[in-house]
Amino acid sequence: MNNANSTQKSTVIGMTLGFIGVLAFSLTLPMTQIALRELSPEQIAIWRAIYAALAAGVVLLVFRPERPRGIQFLPLIGCSLGTAFGFPIFISLAMQTVSASQGAIVVGLLPMATAIFGVLIGKEKVGKLFWLFSLAGTLLTLIFVFRNGGAQLKIGHIYLFLAVVSAGFGYASGGVLSRQLKAWSVACWSLIIALPILLIVGLSLAPLPTSSSWQVMSAFAYLALVSQLFGFFAWYRGMALAGIARVSQLQLLQLFLTIGFAAVFLGDTLGLDVLIFGAAVSVTVWLSSRQKQARS
Repeated sequence: MNNANSTQKSTVIGMTLGFIGVLAFSLTLPMTQIALRELSPEQIAIWRAIYAALAAGVVLLVFRPERPRGIQFLPLIGCSLGTAFGFPIFISLAMQTVSASQGAIVVGLLPMATAIFGVLIGKEKVGKLFWLFSLAGTLLTLIFVFRNGGAQLKIGHIYLFLAVVSAGFGYASGGVLSRQLKAWSVACWSLIIALPILLIVGLSLAPLPTSSSWQVMSAFAYLALVSQLFGFFAWYRGMALAGIARVSQLQLLQLFLTIGFAAVFLGDTLGLDVLIFGAAVSVTVWLSSRQKQARS
């Protein structure tokens, strides 16, 4: 009975932390579009990671957590490739040709991608009902996107797909390593090992202009400190506690949160269908979260 209570408590805490991470990530697309008003996609992708890595270095110096060792570097490198390089670069390129609301198609596919990588990398075992509810949530999300003009294929949608694969792989890798190390340290170390390459690439880019508006710099600061760093503290810990596949489904809610934030910050339209589809997807997330999950 104690074990069952402990498992249930871990699941609840993990899902709560996962939702906090999703809430933090939901502002990524609107903030990217604001930053694109005065910065290039390359500047946003690379400089946000550099500043995040510098902040991560300060956190590590202050708190001095256990360092990754030996084979632990494999998932750490995977996490770094997916979250420090792949996703920021592809999402910034995509935002040049698609809107923040349309870019939210990433969130429609990312939960399934993360769950698949959770099974492949994290050796998690989930049942048929989990995949059924996950597929239902994914289809509802994609139907919503296509109904609102997402069916017109643009080069940005290809970048979005590459962002999905990169993020799914990076998230699952970080979730796996967070079972062994503190989740916040995984987020920090994944940026630190990427810093040398980021700095080399950064030398070929123009620095952030000091004349940028406060709106652009605020959006950039959010992308660097929250989207790239602090949001992962909660996200990785949530996956370590409740399971990568289970927590990944919370990302389905990110689409509707993103659209809500886009309406607030960018003036995008927020219709009744957002609430209807958001409620339906929330049901699939709740059902998938109740399915048993094991680790082989």
